[in-house]
Amino acid sequence: MTALKSRAFPHITNEAAIACIGMYCMAVVMGYGRFLFTATLPDIMVQLSISTTIAGWLASINYIGYFIGALIAMFVPQRSTWQALTLWAMISVVTTMLLVVPDMSLTLWYLIRLIAGIASGVAMILSSSFVIQSLSPERRSVLSAVHYAGIGVGISASAILTWWLLILGYHFDVIWLVAGFTSLPLVWLLYVVKPRQAQGSVSLQTDPKQHVSVHQTYLSFKRALYEAIAGHRKAIALLSASYVLAGFGYITSATFLPVMAAQRLTTQTYAGLLIWLVVGVFAMLSNPLWGALAKRMGEIKTLIGLTILQAFGMCLPYGSTALLVCTAMLLF
Repeated sequence: MTALKSRAFPHITNEAAIACIGMYCMAVVMGYGRFLFTATLPDIMVQLSISTTIAGWLASINYIGYFIGALIAMFVPQRSTWQALTLWAMISVVTTMLLVVPDMSLTLWYLIRLIAGIASGVAMILSSSFVIQSLSPERRSVLSAVHYAGIGVGISASAILTWWLLILGYHFDVIWLVAGFTSLPLVWLLYVVKPRQAQGSVSLQTDPKQHVSVHQTYLSFKRALYEAIAGHRKAIALLSASYVLAGFGYITSATFLPVMAAQRLTTQTYAGLLIWLVVGVFAMLSNPLWGALAKRMGEIKTLIGLTILQAFGMCLPYGSTALLVCTAMLLF
């Protein structure tokens, strides 16, 4: 019985395989959980007869959830990373599949997109933590790029999946359902990379010496945060402001890029999805390309240069396919 069980649920320790599973996880929780909404937004607006304002609020509530999820991830103890990652990845898959339910009220849409955002935020950070901790120092740089490429893989998959099913005559509800089904193998894959110590988690919980309360976790986090920011308040404030501005710029454009392309390029069917596919491809390439550039020029100079490029992309007009493609290339 034990032999049969071990064959049914192998334990993967190969670093390249773990990085690829991490890439798949990022594709599911980010590419689908966050960005499939962008790919299907033009069809959602038509099928549900919702305004640009409501579409913007649906996107915003998801990003608010992502922010909440990032905060939640900060409180997850390192020993519980795998358990929390698996839980929130499952929630991400469920919220993806829930959008197939017909005639949902707008309130339910807001709630589902909020929870989906929280799941994306937690799973994105915890999957990165889990994968990087599983990699040896000499292979970390290359394989972490594979992991982070999952965002671009998911964006590209969302564009291709939406394109394909729209051509077949289906709409956003079926697209979200298919996305959910293609995400289900992630649950099994996360199980097979389960760390050895997690397999003995029951015994740890029964040992009072190993038990740490939520309050103790909060105090430890608060102390670590205070030690991290002590003497660096100005730098952290400037860095936070830069993230806010960059996020505002690229999120505003990214969310409505397919909609703007569909509205501007009326003679080109599925122009928005083609533009969104370009975003996904360049998101896949961005990590290794800009990482290599940072090694040559330094991280600060590269970051400044990329921020200027991204700002330039936001300022481009949306009157032609070439300009929209340029904007898509500079988003990530």
